[in-house]
Amino acid sequence: MTVAVRTLDDGAWISINDSRAVSNSGIWPLAHYDFCDCEVAYVLLESFYDVGIDHHEVVVGTIGQCIECGHQDSIDDFPVGRIVDGEFHAYEASEFQSLVEPEE
Repeated sequence: MTVAVRTLDDGAWISINDSRAVSNSGIWPLAHYDFCDCEVAYVLLESFYDVGIDHHEVVVGTIGQCIECGHQDSIDDFPVGRIVDGEFHAYEASEFQSLVEPEE
């Protein structure tokens, strides 16, 4: 089953099957990700510059800023949801996104 994904409105939205699905205005608490020196980086996603699907996971390229320290950077392949049986299921921004496994 084909799922259409694209950016809309100059990077303000991610569209899934021609429907706005993810906004860039969410604050994502990132644990186990090397974004800045904060223990937990609370990152405001400012713009999306890419979107794709990687093994049923919707990933975006985004630019964000930590609201604690002000550090701004880009994040490639940031997971925002999954495709299950042809339908998009968004991850909640309030959930910690573990993009890198913690060191043991």
